Amino acid sequence: MATTKFKGTDVELIGNEVSVGDKAPAITVVNSEGLGDVTVGGASGKKQLIIVVPSLDTGVCATETRNFNTKVADLKGVDVTLVSLDLPFASGRFCSAEGISRLTVTSDFRNKDFANAYGVLLGGSVLAGITCRAIFAVNAEGIVTYKEIVAEITQEPNYDAAIAAVS
Repeated sequence: MATTKFKGTDVELIGNEVSVGDKAPAITVVNSEGLGDVTVGGASGKKQLIIVVPSLDTGVCATETRNFNTKVADLKGVDVTLVSLDLPFASGRFCSAEGISRLTVTSDFRNKDFANAYGVLLGGSVLAGITCRAIFAVNAEGIVTYKEIVAEITQEPNYDAAIAAVS
């Protein structure tokens, strides 16, 4: 059973754990712009960087999103998608207010299909039912080439390693 920490306390992760070398499940999430369907994972013919955050309504998630929006500016041929369980309307307002334009910001609010398929759903804690903080890099053939489950939810991920994984 995979775990992460929230303020030093272990929190179990629920769902199917996806590891480096595994096929990345192709999952449909909802775009915060227009509520259209977006597929993440799977073989798409392009590299993918999938950024998972608990909620854009927290300081660390907001900072991470702004940082990735800046850091991915020079990436070519990479689909960069942020997934949270925030309602698409709230995500859209955040992106509009913060000038987030280089990420496809999505929500897994309907069925938590992404969170369960990638094993990033928090269980058994005060945050049960939201996602942990994680990064997945997927190659054009749909294979996971990089994975980071951030050890402490209240900390930011390793930006450089994530960007290097898709560069």
